[in-house]
Amino acid sequence: MASESRVDVLIIGAGPAGLMCAHGLVKAGINVRIVDQRSKQVLAGQADGIQPRTIEVLQSYGLAERLLKEGNHIHMAAFYNPSPNGGIERTDRAPDVTAPTARYPFKVTLHQGAIETIFLDSMREQGLEVDRPTIPTLLELSTDESELKDANAYPVKVVLKHLEKDTTETLRAKFVVGSDGAHSWVRKTLKITMDGEHTEYIWGVVDMIPKTNFPDIRNRCAIHSNNGSCMIIPREGDKVRLYVQLSHKDVHVDPKTGRVDRTKCGPEQVMEVAKKSLKPYDIDKVGKIHWWTIYIIGQRVASQFSIHERVFIAGDACHTHSPKAGQGMNASMNDTHNLVWKLAHVLRGWADISLLKTYEFERRQYAQDLIDFDKTFSALFSGKPRTNDNQNGVSHEEFLKAFQTSGAFSSGIGIHYSPSMIVQNTYQTVVRNQTVGMRILPYVFIRAADARPYELQDLLPADTRFKILLFAGNTANPSQLDRVNILAENMEQKVLKKFGRDVFDVISISSAQKDKVNYTDLPEVLRSHWSKVLLDDVDMFQRTGGKGYAYYGIDSEQGVIVIVRPDGYVGMVSPLEKIEDVEAYFAGFLTPI
Repeated sequence: MASESRVDVLIIGAGPAGLMCAHGLVKAGINVRIVDQRSKQVLAGQADGIQPRTIEVLQSYGLAERLLKEGNHIHMAAFYNPSPNGGIERTDRAPDVTAPTARYPFKVTLHQGAIETIFLDSMREQGLEVDRPTIPTLLELSTDESELKDANAYPVKVVLKHLEKDTTETLRAKFVVGSDGAHSWVRKTLKITMDGEHTEYIWGVVDMIPKTNFPDIRNRCAIHSNNGSCMIIPREGDKVRLYVQLSHKDVHVDPKTGRVDRTKCGPEQVMEVAKKSLKPYDIDKVGKIHWWTIYIIGQRVASQFSIHERVFIAGDACHTHSPKAGQGMNASMNDTHNLVWKLAHVLRGWADISLLKTYEFERRQYAQDLIDFDKTFSALFSGKPRTNDNQNGVSHEEFLKAFQTSGAFSSGIGIHYSPSMIVQNTYQTVVRNQTVGMRILPYVFIRAADARPYELQDLLPADTRFKILLFAGNTANPSQLDRVNILAENMEQKVLKKFGRDVFDVISISSAQKDKVNYTDLPEVLRSHWSKVLLDDVDMFQRTGGKGYAYYGIDSEQGVIVIVRPDGYVGMVSPLEKIEDVEAYFAGFLTPI
């Protein structure tokens, strides 16, 4: 029996990208459905590494606390290379994260199923469940130009098959997000190609509890041995993940499909190769293998990420690469983190539908940069080590340099969106240390009302609103306060009233000292709540805070306006007198009320 229904956003695929999207949209009050072909969620294995920037993103949704509690924190990396006496020896230890501005300067490892559960539990509180097992059998997009440009229209038709009930449902959607993995049905249906190639590198992965005398088993390890490379990732509890480089003699590759025949090589063979690569150290498993896989590294990017800004693809559906630098799940979740607020703005009528073009513009460039990075990193990781007999191999110095210089990118901290309608860097020089197009740097300020220290990022939740950070300068100076009062009047008329107060949250940060000013000194438009006025001063015990203006590279007397997008990235900065330019920035994509 067929049924028909309507939805604002249909998400196909309930992996990390899909769940990030569904969670963000339902939290924003958007009418959303999410379907998945699996009857149950992932229970073990799959992706497992959360990078520093992704922890910040999860924190902005109120999800980081549970992740930090349940996951394993990786602070140190160890490097092993061939020993002159045979086997391997430790060459170095170093910080696992080389991103100085990271709020969380470490990685967290937790299996994908547990990470998905964090989203699922939060979604359930909002009344949203994954519809499973359900598959799409038809997707049609209207060819009517006027319908495609009308954000209130339902130009996408999807037929869903509910497998357990053996029923079909016809769904009309305003937007569809395909987050259905590397073999994406949505991508193939839309005839979007994946550009790139397979490498010759074959890797096996094993999750288990180890019995070993290897001294760095609880650190992330990059091991180059004459038997092949290996990577150790400590996991939650006592578990570890081994990435083991395999040779073509260890596995059978189907010449027709180019895939590894998993029936002819299993986890026991992967463990045997690992034992050889780790000599003179011993390693074995305690109990069962929790999860395993074998794969050939592929590096591909989709030729486009959307069709008419009505059907989007995200995550593995639009980029695939090696898991060596722990990017897959992070890149996937940050794809839809980028998309959620844009969909919400368009669906609410806050923004023109053209805003959605920036999703592909920003995330496809990032994906291409990721593939370029992955090609270099995976080649170094999979390459033969340099020895006396192989002077053309990868030296420890070469690998360590690549490991450390790539830290900003691999951690996610260094993601930099290029100029567009939502990134304008005209006045970059007034904020010397905060790059426009990058995420807002974390820093601790104190609240003016009660001197309580607060991390700025915690005042910028992912609630789909733009945050206007007014670095108000020294408001203890009457002439500076006069400038701020004039700005308040202009901001009220040219931005807040013009585009709607609901679109914005205003936070003021004065450089004055706590004993010199009151939060009530600022005009009401710049303090929507008593907690929204901060000071660049130390806390009452002089343990934290202070020197924030210098940290961001802002003149502590003159101040500056910093516009932070709903996803936490800086969209523009301007001097206090350039409020017309701020107005023009928002007029480029927001709809006046």
